[in-house]
Amino acid sequence: MSGSAAKAMRGGDLTLLWGLVVLVAILSILPLARLVIEGIAPGGALSSGVVGSVLSDPTTWAAVRNSLVTTLGGTLLAVVIGSIVACFVALTDMRARNAFVFCFVLPLMIAPQVTALAWLQVTGPSSALLKMLGLAPPLGTRNPLYSAEGIILLLGIQYAPLVFLTLRAGLRALPKELIEAGLAAGAGKLTVLRTIILPLMTPPLVAGIALCFVSSLGNFGIPAFLAIPANYLVLPTLIYQRLAGLGPGILSEVAVLSTLIGAIAMAGIILQDVMLRRRDFRITTTSTAARPFELRGWRLPSEILLWGLVLLILVVPLAGLLATSLVPGYGVPLNAATATFENYEYVMFDHAGSKRAFANSFGLSAAAALVIVVVSVPLAYFLVWRRSRMLRLLNLAAELPYALPGVVLAIAAILIFLKPLPVFGISLYNTIWIIFFCYVARFLVLGLRPVASGYHQLDRTLEEAAQVAGAGLIRRLVTIILPLVAPAATAGALLVFLTAFNELTVSALLWSSGNETLGVVVFSFEQGGDSTYAAALAVLTVIVTLALMLSTLLFARKLPQGVLPWRD
Repeated sequence: MSGSAAKAMRGGDLTLLWGLVVLVAILSILPLARLVIEGIAPGGALSSGVVGSVLSDPTTWAAVRNSLVTTLGGTLLAVVIGSIVACFVALTDMRARNAFVFCFVLPLMIAPQVTALAWLQVTGPSSALLKMLGLAPPLGTRNPLYSAEGIILLLGIQYAPLVFLTLRAGLRALPKELIEAGLAAGAGKLTVLRTIILPLMTPPLVAGIALCFVSSLGNFGIPAFLAIPANYLVLPTLIYQRLAGLGPGILSEVAVLSTLIGAIAMAGIILQDVMLRRRDFRITTTSTAARPFELRGWRLPSEILLWGLVLLILVVPLAGLLATSLVPGYGVPLNAATATFENYEYVMFDHAGSKRAFANSFGLSAAAALVIVVVSVPLAYFLVWRRSRMLRLLNLAAELPYALPGVVLAIAAILIFLKPLPVFGISLYNTIWIIFFCYVARFLVLGLRPVASGYHQLDRTLEEAAQVAGAGLIRRLVTIILPLVAPAATAGALLVFLTAFNELTVSALLWSSGNETLGVVVFSFEQGGDSTYAAALAVLTVIVTLALMLSTLLFARKLPQGVLPWRD
């Protein structure tokens, strides 16, 4: 921190700031440092030859190759879908834009394992929906989703909204003078799109590609449902199988594998930075948003195609999931005679594991959201209003656990908490608290970004007046700032809750008996052949997700633009 910035702070301000620095370091830097120590410490992976054995194992490189194939394929598909949809939504005069954006972004908010389960209920020979329609393939037919192509398809569908959101944000900031100048010069709309808009959209497009790449690389839910039955190893499932089969004794090996995933993810992030440095993409003019292109006679056909896409990627799989949840056994066709709610009764009232999972997931998600909001309000204060080099580094550190694949954080947490904590003598391993630690670390940035957006729109007059009057920072935060940023903080809390409530990647590696989460129980049901129970539990999680997303629309107008990703 610069000397002038430090002098501007009182002793209490500095105490709070350094407390936040220590907290972020524990959540972000400590886990990655522990992974590095596991490799280089005496007796660690490097000195004991584990690195050599892992890197010389053909299984490792088969998993790396498969991970790259599915990740690159899924990213490419997501970029194609997300870019086309973003251009239509942001640049044209299509109708019902808010409803469409809500539906298109919804798959991103649904857990990947639920997405995979839903699609499996549509495409297989035992699909209750296909049997009801008389379209089911013959029994014994292999489900086509149990393949690399199936994984690529679902990764593309899952993360197309990521590209859409990043590109839409860039298109909104595009000055109308540039577009109107091109049109005035006689260029057609497609020429303006190709020569003006798309080149200027390189930064958000590259950012979206990087997000898709890292998210697809670390995704566990989709490969867990599609790759494991097909014996198609990717790095997250390889780590899961090694850890589940051999336990903590193989930690050095899975630490090397998780470091390998982290290295590939970091390579993608660095490549993004290199690509953006090759050209200057800054826009020197600012203005109001560009006037939308008029589709005229093409508007209705375009809207039909876009809503048809929503029907295909959202409605059809959820209909298949719902149909499976309403039949007494997997493969039974759904009709008036077979429809039943017994699966819902079982997972809600009879099955102890699913009841615990509801309580655990709700409690973990709510507690993580609350803690993150408490941390985000003062942290965003310093990041937005007290800028310095150290604070920029602090912001990067807060983003690190979310930028890297979740399996990296999970393995690092096991390494940290496997032994009792110094001084306290308490071990968090095999407890619910290790999952809570990872939720707070991983999802901190989800709560921080909306709060920071709220700060950017605040007038500091009231806060500065209170400071002149002698009010300390804590008092100003509680009495003045918090009421003003409360809508943004609430939106951030809901984002954290929704993401954590459906999480599987971290909890699949960290759960223990009695500490199951909903994602783990859905996965266990499907692995055990109880697809109807898995479908019923998955439908309930979708209902909770949808209800919370709809509830945010009640106060959406009080929020900065872009805080709610599902609102245009």
